[in-house]
Amino acid sequence: MALRLLAVGTRVPAWVQAGFVDYARRLPGPYRLELTEIAPARWTRGGDRDRLKREEGERLLGAAPAHALLVALDVTGRMRTSEALARDLEAWLAAGRPLAFLIGGAEGLAHACLEAAYDRWSLSPLVFPHALVRVLLAEQLYRAYSTLSGQPYHRGSS
Repeated sequence: MALRLLAVGTRVPAWVQAGFVDYARRLPGPYRLELTEIAPARWTRGGDRDRLKREEGERLLGAAPAHALLVALDVTGRMRTSEALARDLEAWLAAGRPLAFLIGGAEGLAHACLEAAYDRWSLSPLVFPHALVRVLLAEQLYRAYSTLSGQPYHRGSS
């Protein structure tokens, strides 16, 4: 069972793609990370931000595997140490359900996504470019995997 990253945005810089692929390819077996890009909602003149978030949220939830345990990447979520993330990842996988991480678009995640999420994870109180979050998430999942498998990549708190 692979981990899924569902992210709004289909055009990211080459360095983001390279960074994501570098960490994702390091993750084996049940930790394999697959990316599904979700087309952003189309901005219109005088655009309605709520409509944009709602449309993107519907697309995100529609792309999630059936019965998935959803983790929303959101600034209001719980910040974790690397060690806590490793423990949480182990518990999420032990639930025996597909695991999917949700990254919203420029307007953030829709209320429906936050409500459907089993957990909310904040990488930082800072706001990051959404494309960069893909790389940060992949690296942190690799660090958690390294911790759980006793590999030397993870060397204490970072």
